[in-house]
Amino acid sequence: MSAIRDNILRRITQITPRYLPFADVASETAPLSRLLRLSLFQVSVGMALVLLVGTLNRVMIVELGVPASLVAIMLALPLIFAPFRALIGFKSDQHRSALGWRRVPYIWKGTMLQFGGFAIMPFALLVLSGYDQAADAPLWIGRVSAALAFLLVGAGVHTVQTVGLALATDLVEVEEQPKVVGLMYVMLLVGMIVSALVFGWLLADYTPGRLVQVVQGAAVTTIALNLLALWKQEPRDRARAANPPPVEAFSDAWAVFSAREGTMRLLIVIALGTMAYGMAEVLLEPYGGEVLSMTVAMTTRLTAVLAGGGLIGFWIASHVLLRGAEPLNVATFGAAIGVPAFIAIAIAAQMGGVALFTLGTFISGVGAGLFGHGTLTATMRRAPRAQIGLALGAWGAVQATAAGIAIAAGGIIRDVILAMPGTNQPAAPYVPVFLLEAVFLVAALCVIWRLHAKAPRNLGVEP
Repeated sequence: MSAIRDNILRRITQITPRYLPFADVASETAPLSRLLRLSLFQVSVGMALVLLVGTLNRVMIVELGVPASLVAIMLALPLIFAPFRALIGFKSDQHRSALGWRRVPYIWKGTMLQFGGFAIMPFALLVLSGYDQAADAPLWIGRVSAALAFLLVGAGVHTVQTVGLALATDLVEVEEQPKVVGLMYVMLLVGMIVSALVFGWLLADYTPGRLVQVVQGAAVTTIALNLLALWKQEPRDRARAANPPPVEAFSDAWAVFSAREGTMRLLIVIALGTMAYGMAEVLLEPYGGEVLSMTVAMTTRLTAVLAGGGLIGFWIASHVLLRGAEPLNVATFGAAIGVPAFIAIAIAAQMGGVALFTLGTFISGVGAGLFGHGTLTATMRRAPRAQIGLALGAWGAVQATAAGIAIAAGGIIRDVILAMPGTNQPAAPYVPVFLLEAVFLVAALCVIWRLHAKAPRNLGVEP
C-alpha cells in the first residue's frame, strides 16, 4: 500500500506546473509530496461535510422518516462551534508541549472528536427514527445521542480545519502562503466530490445495516487520513519546549489583532460576501428543477459546474496574488462579478433559460473562489506569523457562521414567500433570494471601498 501511495505521489509531482497550478508552492523544505499528504486532512473534512449535509440529510428525511425540522436542527448544531475557531487557532499558536509541538495535538484532538461522533451517529439515528429493532428505546435517547454525535463531528471539523491550515502555512514562507491555502481548499473540493460519489454508490441499495457500515467506515477513514496527513509534518522544536513563550490571554491577543486598522471592517466584508454566496447553496438545484424543468441529472451536474468555477477562482486568485496583487483587490473582483451572476440566475426563468442559469452559476463559483481566497489571504497578512492560527480562526469563525446563517435564511425566505397567498409563479419564491445575494455583495463592495479610503496603507503584507 505504501509503495502504491509513493508511486502516485511521485507521478503527481512530475506533472508540469502548467497543468498542476499549485505545484510551484513546493520547496526543498516542503516538497509537493509532503504538502499533498498534509492536505489529506482537508479530504477528511470534505468527507464529513458531504456525509452531514448531503448523504445523511437525505437518508434521515426519506429513508428514516425523521421530521425535516428536526433534521435542520441537527445539521445546524455543528455551527455552534464555528465562533470558537478563533480561540482554537489562538490556542494552537500558544500551545506548550514537551516536544515543542503546537499544531499536532489540536489536530489529533479534532480527529478523535470526528471519530467519536461518527462512531455513535448511525445507532443514534436509528433510535431517533424509531427503527423496529430500537423501538423500545426512549425517544429522548435518540435525540440526545444524535445531537451529541453532530456536535462532536462539528467540533472536530472546525478544530482540524483551522489548525491544519495553520500548520500548512507554517511550512512555507509568507509569500507562498496564498498558494498553499489554495492547494488546501482545492483538496477540500476534491474530497467532497469523491466522497459524494463513493457514498452514493455504497448507499445505492439502502439498508440500516449498510448505513452503520458506511458511517463507521467514514470514522475509520478519518483516523487513517489524518494520521497519514500528520506523520512527520510538524518538526519537534526542542528550543521552544525548553523555553516556552510567555502565556498570553486570548482577550489580549484578540485586542491586538482586532486593533489593527480596518480589521473589523474586513471581518464584516467576509460576513457579507459569505452570506451572499451561501444563500443560493440549497436553492440552486430546486430552482433549476422546479422553475427551469431541469432533470435530476442536469441539476446534479450543476454542482460540478459550481465546484469547477470555485476551483478556477482559487487558481486565478493564487496566481495573481503570487504576482503581487493586493488581496482585497482580488476579493473586490470576486464580489463584483457575483452581482451580474446572481442577476443572470434571477432572470434566467424569463429570458435565458438553462444556458443563462448555468453561466450565472459558473460565474458565481468563480466569484466565490476569488472572494474566499482574497479575504483569507488578507486576513492572514494582517497578523504576525506568531498569530497566524488566530487569524485563520477568525476568518473561519466568521465565514462558517455567516454561511450557516445564510443557508438557513435562504430556505426560510423561500418558504415564507411560498406560503404567501397569491404566489403563483414558480420563480417567485427564488428570485428575491438571488437578488438579495446581489445586494449583500454590493454592501460588501461598499465596505471594501471604505477600507481602501480609510486605511490604504494597511492593506498589504504585514512586516
